[in-house]
Amino acid sequence: MKEIVRDLVERVEKSDQLTDEIKKIFKKAINNTFTTTIKETDRGDAFVITGDIEAMWLRDSSGQIRPLFYIDSKEANDLIKKVLARQIFCLDKDLYANAFNIEANGRCWTDKDITDFESPWVWERKYELDSLCYVMELAYLYYEKTKDGTIFDGGFLRVLNDMVDLIKLEQNHDNSPYIFERPDPWAPSDSLRGGARGTDVGYTGMSWTGFRPSDDSCIYQYLIPANAFCVVALRRLVACLDDQSLANELSEKMKKLADEIDCGIKKYGIVEDDDFGKVYAYETDGLGSYNIMDDANIPSLLSLPYLGYVAKDDPIYQATRALILSDKNENYYEGTAAKGIGSNHTPENYIWHLALSMQLMTATDKKEQEEILGYFEKTHAGTYLCHEGFDKDDPEKYTRDWFSWSNSIFVEAVLSYLGIEMIKAS
Repeated sequence: MKEIVRDLVERVEKSDQLTDEIKKIFKKAINNTFTTTIKETDRGDAFVITGDIEAMWLRDSSGQIRPLFYIDSKEANDLIKKVLARQIFCLDKDLYANAFNIEANGRCWTDKDITDFESPWVWERKYELDSLCYVMELAYLYYEKTKDGTIFDGGFLRVLNDMVDLIKLEQNHDNSPYIFERPDPWAPSDSLRGGARGTDVGYTGMSWTGFRPSDDSCIYQYLIPANAFCVVALRRLVACLDDQSLANELSEKMKKLADEIDCGIKKYGIVEDDDFGKVYAYETDGLGSYNIMDDANIPSLLSLPYLGYVAKDDPIYQATRALILSDKNENYYEGTAAKGIGSNHTPENYIWHLALSMQLMTATDKKEQEEILGYFEKTHAGTYLCHEGFDKDDPEKYTRDWFSWSNSIFVEAVLSYLGIEMIKAS
């Protein structure tokens, strides 16, 4: 699979806008993903491990293959289609699961989780709204790149309808069958807070989610970035269905759901901060409580323009961006090696390469972009790969040697810096 990305690597290596150090990280990061994490199966699809964990996350697998959208080849298109097929296969087994096995072997993160459904295909069953959104986004991006309407076959549309029904059901979590509890969690965030059904919520029009894209449980169960991602994913996929003359009850249901969630974000997801003015909250419960912060994992508030929910110059986004890149965000750190956003998922004072890549892609100032590239040069700890988190003062201390999603988002950030765009069918 290394051959698939060769031309892209050569194109970046010829650039006079990058240092040799950044080019070296780019080459190793992209080759690492496409030589170590993707396996084509006898089902005709492709299974993507996250790296140092031999399971396929719906979210990570979508992010890991994003470089393929910058490559104009049949091989790249075929591989995207195979990964999408695998994701649909997984969702058909369990819509609430976040990570899956390559076979029905019963392997799992822990055998002690209390939940309402079990499957030997499921590695972990933390319900994360963004997992469903990533699959919808992958379908949209593939269609925009190829105009190949064959992906919208009966199986895809059936699973998509089930996904939409689940998102709609979770607008009223009282009606949901989903429970999750980890009796002996490493941390409180490993289990739903407030018991197996989560914390109390009021109706907002937004859709409930159990866990953040960090796999940590939400404090308040309406996660604004995930709901914003959902609005975009639904609307984009509706446009694809319309383009293929597949508009019907499903697409109408998707439009209505997107509008309801969007209204909920605008009514409940924006708060007035004393220092920054109107900003997006990270989480809310619809009962008056808000969590003002951001997390390195995507979707995040930082990533809202990347997701397509707002423009980079949107005033509320700009105010939010300023807040989350300040000490008002509990996960923002400044050190001698770098400054940036981390996560409650990793130790205090650990900055994430994921967040640095996202900050680079959402920056409008060239100086800020170049500063971030400089951080990458200083924080790979001699591996020339991206990690999960690293100590803000000592990047030799880091988590995860092999974290493919982070590598691929760095690749995309470099391409963005160079002004290279995703390929779209004419």
